[in-house]
Amino acid sequence: MDMAQIMPVIVGVLIVIGILLFFNMVPVMLWISAWASGAYIGLVKLVAMRLRRITPSRVVNPYIKARKAGLDVTIDQLETHLLAGGNVDRVVDALIAAERANINLEFVKAVAIDLAGRDVLEAVQMSVNPKVITTPIVSAVAKDGIEVKVLARVTVRANIDRLVGGAGEETILARVGEGIVTTNGGAESHKEILKHPDMISETVLRKGLDAGTAFEILSIDIAEIDIGKNIGAQLQTDQAEADKRIAQAKAEERRAMAVATEQENRARVEEMRANVVKAEAEVPLALADALRNGKIGYMDYLQMQNIEADTKMRKNISGSDGAENE
Repeated sequence: MDMAQIMPVIVGVLIVIGILLFFNMVPVMLWISAWASGAYIGLVKLVAMRLRRITPSRVVNPYIKARKAGLDVTIDQLETHLLAGGNVDRVVDALIAAERANINLEFVKAVAIDLAGRDVLEAVQMSVNPKVITTPIVSAVAKDGIEVKVLARVTVRANIDRLVGGAGEETILARVGEGIVTTNGGAESHKEILKHPDMISETVLRKGLDAGTAFEILSIDIAEIDIGKNIGAQLQTDQAEADKRIAQAKAEERRAMAVATEQENRARVEEMRANVVKAEAEVPLALADALRNGKIGYMDYLQMQNIEADTKMRKNISGSDGAENE
């Protein structure tokens, strides 16, 4: 094949490649869809989106939807929100839902809510259709010592103005639980709570526990009330057991002191006996010294020995007589 035959093929291939590159860089079909929907967007702007590495459909389709719904938003606003990391489609859906529900929601506020990490569409839906939050079982003790377990259902509506910076559902549940504990703890008897469960709802609503949150409490309904343990009796039992252990410990302390005192007295008796033995051991020495110095005579010594022998004999006789009488 000569050059004249190859050139048309090369030109055809280059034309096909050029057409593919053109349609890749310029979303013509998307441009036609926008033009046909009455939301005209210039081709240059679509190409610029490609150059900024933005998928044009993620901006153009929500823009078409917004224009068809009559919203006053621009393509630049949607593109800026997408570049900021927001969800353009969700924001547009929220704005459309808010307009249909006659809720005053501006584009700037919707964008702020979305960038804050909250679901702006869900918030609008909750403003129209309130949400029911079920609390966990909250246990509290009345003044008579009876435990009361309460399960409540809280109906809340999203507050659009406080979605940015407002507390979430966890705060609502915590504050409602606080109100339940306050009401039960202030009741003189658990029977009052069983008879008038609306006391809990009135306490919570009166305190305005939804202040500073992203929700508005519409109603609090007590779904279940159950009686738990007799905490007062259990505490008294525990206190009695503790007092018993303290008394036992004090008694053991007194017994130990008595044993120690007895041991000390025995030691003193043994000490006194030792002193007596020591004194008795010194008697022969004193007698010998007296004989040596002539203070007593030999006959005096023998007389003293006779007296001692007579005394021992009398003791023995008295001892044997006592044993026979027994």
